[in-house]
Amino acid sequence: MAITVQIPTALRRHTAGVGSLTCAAANIGELFSVLDAKFPELKPHLRDEAGQVRRFLNIYVNEEDIRFLGGQSYVFTDGDEVLLVPSIAGGTAA
Repeated sequence: MAITVQIPTALRRHTAGVGSLTCAAANIGELFSVLDAKFPELKPHLRDEAGQVRRFLNIYVNEEDIRFLGGQSYVFTDGDEVLLVPSIAGGTAA
């Protein structure tokens, strides 16, 4: 079974520019373990100190928010496309 993980531009500085990765993770926990091993600098941007998914990291599976698919208990299926989207704030007052 293979899934594809899309890494947005905002996080690629922690992946040496890698924008996507194919792996055989079965769930979010396994996926994050794969990402931790391959991109150690990415780890603090995915999980907090308690090991939980960062509050401002949105995870989509096949363009659907994983929270509506069962959250961290969601089991990936072959061909799933996972997108990690960090919330980004900023701007200027006009």
